[in-house]
Amino acid sequence: MILLITVIVLALIFDYINGFHDAANSIATIVSTKVLTPLLAVLWAAFFNFVAFFIAKYVIGEFGIANTVSKTVVENFITLPVILSGLLAAISWNLLTWWLGIPSSSSHTLIGGFMGAAIASAWNIDVIHWVDWVSSSGKMNKGVVTIAMFIILAPLIGMIVSIFFTTCVFWICRKANPHKANKWFKKLQLVSSGLFSIGHGLNDSQKVMGIIGAALIAATNDPAIANIMPNWMHMHSIKEMADNNQLAWVPFACFTVIALGTMSGGWKIIKTMGSRITKVNPLEGVVAETSGALTLYLTEILKIPVSTTHTITGAIMGVGAFKRLTAVRWGVTINLLWAWILTIPVSALLAAMFYFIIRFIGI
Repeated sequence: MILLITVIVLALIFDYINGFHDAANSIATIVSTKVLTPLLAVLWAAFFNFVAFFIAKYVIGEFGIANTVSKTVVENFITLPVILSGLLAAISWNLLTWWLGIPSSSSHTLIGGFMGAAIASAWNIDVIHWVDWVSSSGKMNKGVVTIAMFIILAPLIGMIVSIFFTTCVFWICRKANPHKANKWFKKLQLVSSGLFSIGHGLNDSQKVMGIIGAALIAATNDPAIANIMPNWMHMHSIKEMADNNQLAWVPFACFTVIALGTMSGGWKIIKTMGSRITKVNPLEGVVAETSGALTLYLTEILKIPVSTTHTITGAIMGVGAFKRLTAVRWGVTINLLWAWILTIPVSALLAAMFYFIIRFIGI
């Protein structure tokens, strides 16, 4: 029971870190264009992170991304030490990239950590669902290859959508008074930032839900826990967890904690996202955030966990490239790309190391 509680606490700590690590994604442009002060901006983003809970539960009616994350590893190989190792690796990588001001993916570090620990536990790569697969209930589930593809596809989609929207907006506003247009777009940035924050909450909170769900399912194999909470037995999906009245706190806690993390801000990454990739004005900020939000909503429909960081970075690059290719600081972008590529393998190796340490000390 202590190990289960430890895993849940660490998962929520990761959720909190994810919030302040990724706060820059939804507020970088409104801070850099001086629409809101940094304090008001994080409060604004945190509010919509929390609103995402009600959208997921009462509008969408399911937590599809959480289910995808929880089933990355073959169920028989999901154990509490595996999940603990994955979380320790994910937290370590997130803190390191936050300290260095690199906007890496919290999604992929979590999945990489989960995979690395599982492979280390079995010494077999077949413990991972690499390709899309059909469960016994007949539902199609996403494999790791599909998730990894979106390391490239998410920023690319964000970039293409933002270039398209920038073209449309410039054409629509071609005769507008520049001063008045700028004032309107500053107001619209509040809307676009809110939309992106909802997407951030929907996507990233569910990843932690998936990990906690996997831990609860794994814990049912412990007779001591099964005796305390017998109605956990035979729970095999996130939907079953979310529908269980005694576990209704899980999604609520995940969305609340990420909002609290966002309120803490991630100032180093805000600087990278808001100005180092390319300078943005209010119009471009609206386009970038709206494009990023639409990309996140698309992946929510597809039930694919993607990086909100990658998505908004691609969108910001798109508005910069629309002006001229030299407006994008490609040197900064290449450094970010390397961080994205390395996230899954480095997290996997860290998790394997943590797993061996945990087993050595007898946890």
